[in-house]
Amino acid sequence: MLTLGGFDSTPPVPPEEAVYAAARARMVRDQIAARGITDSRVLAAMASVPRHEFVPASKRAWAYEDGPLPIGHEQTISQPYIVAFMTAALNPKPSDRVLEIGTGSGYQAAVLSELVAEVYSIELLEPLARRAAADLKRLGFAHVKVRVGDGYLGWPEASPFDAIIVTCAPERVPQALVDQLKAGGQMIIPVGPQEGAQELYLLRKHPGGMETQAVMPVRFVPMVQNN
Repeated sequence: MLTLGGFDSTPPVPPEEAVYAAARARMVRDQIAARGITDSRVLAAMASVPRHEFVPASKRAWAYEDGPLPIGHEQTISQPYIVAFMTAALNPKPSDRVLEIGTGSGYQAAVLSELVAEVYSIELLEPLARRAAADLKRLGFAHVKVRVGDGYLGWPEASPFDAIIVTCAPERVPQALVDQLKAGGQMIIPVGPQEGAQELYLLRKHPGGMETQAVMPVRFVPMVQNN
């Protein structure tokens, strides 16, 4: 926009933010699109959401690198490719309501909120839940609801959900989550022991039962249950 004097009055982009934007573009190009993620909406969401805002300040220099990062409380923010892969696997639609188990930093919820109508996210660890909720609000991701709770129980009063994404690994798929998934809906979930092989599964709910597809070997933090 130009002023009457002919000068551009648009606020300049801070140099640091320009650096992060360039790093984010490289992340999408080299780590995600180059590995076969083609969903244009998912790529746009990954290019838009500022991952550096969801990691500790001491880790921001590595925010767009190809790997997970610690976020405190023995938890991590997932590798960008895994976030994109799991999101794309759900084939999210603008009208969808999605349940996330394991809010963590809030980054996955932010990506989903760019793509669907509502995101319900559950985090067992109260400090992480509070921080994620505050960051999501600060950054303008208004379509995410965060609660402290046991992910094994899901969010029954808000169900059924069009899709469910689980970002921590139980040893078996919780039945409550299956029950809270709509017929025709999909769930993506890592399953396996804390020490040992884990597999990422894509589940599709049909009237006659669940169709289960093993997708790839993975390594996630364990899904912990309230005692």
